[in-house]
Amino acid sequence: MKSLKLIGLAFGASIALSSAAFAQDVTVAVAGPMTGGESAFGRQMKNGAEMAVVDINAAGGVNGKKLALTVEDDACDPKQARSVAEKIASAKIPFVAGHYCSSSSIPASEAYADGNVLQITPASTNPKFTDSGLWNVARVCGRDDQQGLVAAQYIAKNFKGKNIAILNDKTTYGKGLADETKKALNKAGITEKMYESYNKGDKDFNAIVSRLKRDNIDLVYVGGYHQESGLILRQMRDQGLKTILMAGDALADKEYASITGPAGEGTLFTFGPDPRNKPTAKKIVDAFKAKNIDPEGYTLYTYAAMQVWSQAAKKAATTDAKKVMAAIKAGKWDTVIGPIEYDAKGDIKQLDYVVYKWDAKGGYAEIKGNGT
Repeated sequence: MKSLKLIGLAFGASIALSSAAFAQDVTVAVAGPMTGGESAFGRQMKNGAEMAVVDINAAGGVNGKKLALTVEDDACDPKQARSVAEKIASAKIPFVAGHYCSSSSIPASEAYADGNVLQITPASTNPKFTDSGLWNVARVCGRDDQQGLVAAQYIAKNFKGKNIAILNDKTTYGKGLADETKKALNKAGITEKMYESYNKGDKDFNAIVSRLKRDNIDLVYVGGYHQESGLILRQMRDQGLKTILMAGDALADKEYASITGPAGEGTLFTFGPDPRNKPTAKKIVDAFKAKNIDPEGYTLYTYAAMQVWSQAAKKAATTDAKKVMAAIKAGKWDTVIGPIEYDAKGDIKQLDYVVYKWDAKGGYAEIKGNGT
């Protein structure tokens, strides 16, 4: 009996010690659309965050502590995003990599600010996210006023004298990007022949496609997500239109090609320089490929968000959100997507958007020179 008691005491002590060790972990979060129409991008974010946490822990953690990751789903719904943010704040989690949709990141940022949570989005490009003046926000991606300008420059040079249409899905991201592109096009002396809205989640675009056909549209710019863009493209081809479709960074996932099939060949979109091709990413890209994961789209951007926070937390010698944010804005950070520096608002200084083209095999590549 005595030996059993001793074993029980020893077992209980080991459980207590492991619990204590676990309690010492610093929990960080990744939040995005793990379900719903944009779940492909949620998977990218989850993959990037998980790999980053593993690598940071393997290198010794942050300030002597290991990181533990919690994954939260906002389904790209603003109300759900706010609820997720309040949950993360109430749990006193000091950092979140998120969200994906601008319509989620913006309302969530207010709850994070109130709850002393530092937020770095890998993907939300609407200018309002950082223009709001909140102390706790930053991004590792660019802005729609940068992205829209690059799209407009490409269109102005390569489709001069052609008929242009602009569509948007009424979301914070889609309408914001479409409006920035329209603004830059108009400033370049080009007036679109058609400007039309649709609802995110729509499936039938035949009425819009009929208008594109009637107006002899040569290029249609879509401010919206990959699912609707893919359906618009397919329905254009079904009606015999050869109109080029161009969109923003929401097309940076192979799911677009799974929707369009070979018909997606020639589709254009803007995105940051592909970090998979950078020397800074080779080791990490190889690690992802060893797990049969293609680190496309926002995978490496999420990894980079985790890198920025962890390096700044070490520099500040604390995980206190305000002190870490002060360190982030004062420093220069080495990441998988290259060196990053921030301005006072939390925007990065270095990112340049480029234009990509989808091919018939379901891949995309940068158009060298871009013609911008």
